[in-house]
Amino acid sequence: MRERLAENYRKGKAAEEQFRMRCSFEGKEVERTGRGHDFRVRTRDPWTGRVIRSELVEVKSGNADLSDLQEKTRKKKSNYRVRREDPRFY
Repeated sequence: MRERLAENYRKGKAAEEQFRMRCSFEGKEVERTGRGHDFRVRTRDPWTGRVIRSELVEVKSGNADLSDLQEKTRKKKSNYRVRREDPRFY
């Protein structure tokens, strides 16, 4: 049981890192946030530098469910997104 939890934790961290790298390649700003979501992703206008989109992103790997706090945050925030990542290098 303990090994399974450790494996799921590592897989989740790998998925988060893969998501962060993908956003960086797309030219988006990725900032680690607190509870209820993993990242704040900002898209800026390349000429003015102004933020044109900001969203809260929860990264999940495999079939993982949202926690109660994440469900609550998703219902409150219109810019909340859940991204499913399948880590390639896991």
